[in-house]
Amino acid sequence: MTKQNLKDLVYRVNGAAIEVHKQLGPGLLESIYHKCMKYELSNVGIYSECEMAVPVIYKEIEMETGLRCDFFVEECLVVELKAVETIQPIHEAQVLTYMKLLEAPMGLIINFNCSNIFKEGQKTYVNELYRKLKDE
Repeated sequence: MTKQNLKDLVYRVNGAAIEVHKQLGPGLLESIYHKCMKYELSNVGIYSECEMAVPVIYKEIEMETGLRCDFFVEECLVVELKAVETIQPIHEAQVLTYMKLLEAPMGLIINFNCSNIFKEGQKTYVNELYRKLKDE
């Protein structure tokens, strides 16, 4: 995986989110966007694990914590969906936690409760694993 491959993947995931938002608009429950996003990712050929249990290893023991990642895309991109007025620090902490535990270099929060999902509804996060990826 290179930085460019990951950027291209983010572009494609954002395209899927834009399509869902274009079809449904804002104001629905997160669960509805989730089902439609699952369909759209599959439709455009993007592999993702949906509602994946996020493992927490403590002293070599896997702890059941109940953490669930909305989408773990191509085993390198965490995608969390929201349908909220504004993204809160707890949402950012959530995606950063999943990125750390899943060893994912990049994460997205996509908020469908906005008028323009491309401008207002998407936040991208990177960590030290992203910085270690090759540029090409």
